[in-house]
Amino acid sequence: MPVSGCTMFRVMPLLPLLNTGLGFQLCPSRCLCYESSDLVDCRSRGLVRVPPSVPHGTWLLDLCGNKLTEVHTRSFVGLWSLRILLMSNNSIQSLQPQSLASLQFLERLDLSFNQLRWLPQDFSQSLSSLQELQLDHNLLLHLDSFSLGDFQNLKKLDLSHNRIRTMDVGAFSSLSRLSLLNLEGNRLNVLTDGLLSRQQSLEVLLLSHNNISLIETEALAPLRSLTLLGVLGQPAGAHQMSFNRWTCDCELQRNFAKIRHVRHLHVDDYKDIICHAPAQQAGSFLASLDSQLCIAETASMLVITITVMLAVIGTLVKAEYNRKKNMQTYLANKLNFD
Repeated sequence: MPVSGCTMFRVMPLLPLLNTGLGFQLCPSRCLCYESSDLVDCRSRGLVRVPPSVPHGTWLLDLCGNKLTEVHTRSFVGLWSLRILLMSNNSIQSLQPQSLASLQFLERLDLSFNQLRWLPQDFSQSLSSLQELQLDHNLLLHLDSFSLGDFQNLKKLDLSHNRIRTMDVGAFSSLSRLSLLNLEGNRLNVLTDGLLSRQQSLEVLLLSHNNISLIETEALAPLRSLTLLGVLGQPAGAHQMSFNRWTCDCELQRNFAKIRHVRHLHVDDYKDIICHAPAQQAGSFLASLDSQLCIAETASMLVITITVMLAVIGTLVKAEYNRKKNMQTYLANKLNFD
């Protein structure tokens, strides 16, 4: 995904109109307005807040590279035509309630490279048409069940390079049309059952550069359309290795066995996954062990099965013996009686 939306205007050969009419309002004093295409360029103007006089007919608003520290309530009121909003490379720490009100038709929002630690619970309420959301390179710690709740049309979500450790099971429950989810470069250590239960349309899932040691049994089962699963990290100047702390056991082997047999699915560099635990497997490649990981469990199950079978057979033999003994006693008593 692109690092930033700030380069968009550099390839547009449009002539700006300085402080002239666009729609029914004048262009903000520090910005450039392109009347023929309804674009407003406010990049790198030293702005500390969203300019209040953005023309109502604006289709694209670029606020990248400024000095915004927060987005105030109703900062974009009246901008019904806005489809693309770019606010990357600022210092945004908070989004006030209803800060994105009036943006019901927005399709792309870029908030990457800021300092957001959390998302307000009403974050998605006015963004029902949003299709692409970039929140990468922030300071997010946790995803709750509410902040992404109204993104029914979202297709691409980039949450990479944050500090996310935990996510509520319902964090993505409304994102049924999601096709790409990027969670690279966070601090996740478990992928839980139910987290991706509604993502049947997901095609790309990127999990590299985390601390994942456990993928629960049904965590990836709903991903019927998945074609690319990224699980590794490749630091510059180092040999390929996994930044996820994999526990190489039979359950992990079964999960990857299911994943790798899905038609058209490519597991990113599966052959380079390195085991972190248990101790006897640490440092070994999963690909060299995966045929062996279930042998001990299979042997244990076989021993248990044989033990149970022997116990059942013993019980049946004893019951038959007792039945015959009782019958003999009955016949003997009957003969004596006669």
